[in-house]
Amino acid sequence: MATQTRPGTLRDRLDRIVLYQVYPQSFADADGDGMGDLDGLAARLDHLSWLGVDAVWINPCFVSPMRDAGYDVADFLHIDPRYGGDAAWDRLVAEADARGIAVLLDLVAGHTSDQHDWFRASADDPDDDRYVWSPVAAPGFVRGPGARGQFYKPNFFEFQPALNFGYARPDPNEPWRQPVDAAGPRRNRDALVEIIGHWYDRGAQGFRVDMAASLVKDDPGHVETGRLWADVRARLDARHPGNILISEWGDPARAVPAGFDVDFFLQFGGDDDGAPLKSLWNNGAGTVHEAWEPRIAWADASGEGDADTFVAAWEHVRDAIAAAGSSGIPGLPTANHDFTRLVAGDRTADQVRPALLLALTWPALPSIYYGDEIGMRYVPGLASHEGSSLGPTYERAGSRTPMAWGDLPASAAVVHESRYLPQDLDPLRPTVADQLADGDSLLRFVRAAVALRRSDDRLAAGAPVEVLSTGAPFVFRRGSLLVALNPSGALRDVAIDGDGAILLGHRARVDAGVLRLDPFGCAVVDLASLGVAPDSTRDLDPGPTDRDSADRDSSERNSA
Repeated sequence: MATQTRPGTLRDRLDRIVLYQVYPQSFADADGDGMGDLDGLAARLDHLSWLGVDAVWINPCFVSPMRDAGYDVADFLHIDPRYGGDAAWDRLVAEADARGIAVLLDLVAGHTSDQHDWFRASADDPDDDRYVWSPVAAPGFVRGPGARGQFYKPNFFEFQPALNFGYARPDPNEPWRQPVDAAGPRRNRDALVEIIGHWYDRGAQGFRVDMAASLVKDDPGHVETGRLWADVRARLDARHPGNILISEWGDPARAVPAGFDVDFFLQFGGDDDGAPLKSLWNNGAGTVHEAWEPRIAWADASGEGDADTFVAAWEHVRDAIAAAGSSGIPGLPTANHDFTRLVAGDRTADQVRPALLLALTWPALPSIYYGDEIGMRYVPGLASHEGSSLGPTYERAGSRTPMAWGDLPASAAVVHESRYLPQDLDPLRPTVADQLADGDSLLRFVRAAVALRRSDDRLAAGAPVEVLSTGAPFVFRRGSLLVALNPSGALRDVAIDGDGAILLGHRARVDAGVLRLDPFGCAVVDLASLGVAPDSTRDLDPGPTDRDSADRDSSERNSA
């Protein structure tokens, strides 16, 4: 078993950690029933430990009817049987703790399933104000079940009734608009603290909060929602200092000052509707909303894209967080369960090293979506499954396909590939097994980039950055490190000071004061270290799934 030393709490080392996201039903299946489960994840933790990540975020795994793949929670205090129940959670935490990997859960804060006991009770009791009810039909409300005979407000799908956290603005013509300090909203706020605290007591070290901006309704600027989360955070810190809260808000300039440790740049959110992230990765394939304005992404092979929108947004976030006196940071995901993978459409796995290296060297919290480390692709043409479809062109199933482990050597724990969705049938699909055996693989490259991120203070989220160019190539300084990223299919040259050492590179070389980047090449160059050959190597530990070949398995950090 691979082990790692991780001193301090997650919050203590927030600016250095690397997060890994697991969609549990798709990751690994321990009992062979075709459904990924927590024991399967526990059995594959050596992969995460070898990769070098600090924490794993698991999409919702609580009891649910699974009409929205677990984002319709029927019981916040128990693990769904399809993932192995509460005992599997305890086993997972024990295995993760032994490897120094923190486990983060996913909290659906703004709504429940319509099968939750809270909603069933509220539907029968006109005095129960746990949800937003209207005595008459109103726009955006749905006729509810039960003796109450009223209408409820959904928070997303109709089967997800909105919990009542109050309204920021009253309206005498809409009596359901309770103030944020009314009894129902206070009760729900207390429940958030109780639910998170329950899982902190059981070993979780943080939460990612789904739709975190959706709680207080009609809340201009999300002022009251921000106050709510600041209160929740303060109450949790009193009992569990050092654990972290990450929001799905998509507006780090607001969410981090509100009390979150991290808020992701997302494909939605903020005044620009997620333009910063979309401008980096979105190539019009996979999960694409028909209302999104088409534009050439920075990662496009044409080289015509530009990261200037992202950089400007990040600078705004940096300044807003500093002005608020917060120690939090923005997050930069490679993809997620709602958004297209980096490999999608005509973008191949051969093209994505610059994008992955950007995520792992930029001053933000990097989040690796499971399978992106081997270049799994968005699989087109899949049928909607458990609420995955959000529109005619927005199908999320293609980003949720089973983790491709391949023919790994037998080990003490037999683990199966999930059959939750169809596996990618491309005969050239990447697998972990194949890439472990290839010293020049994307997997090996990502592992080296994670190690560099975690070991070099110059790459910490709080360390300075100086942007030199934002197109192809995207070039920036992190202190005396130069990061140069060429997403294009053409050769690009970058002038450098002297003959710096390439600490990590792909299709990159230094020649007489010029860093040459071949198509889809990238490099991290140490300008403070001169005279080191750019093809120097550094041995890394062997993959834990191939221990028998440990003596012969070392890999290069520089794969120029």
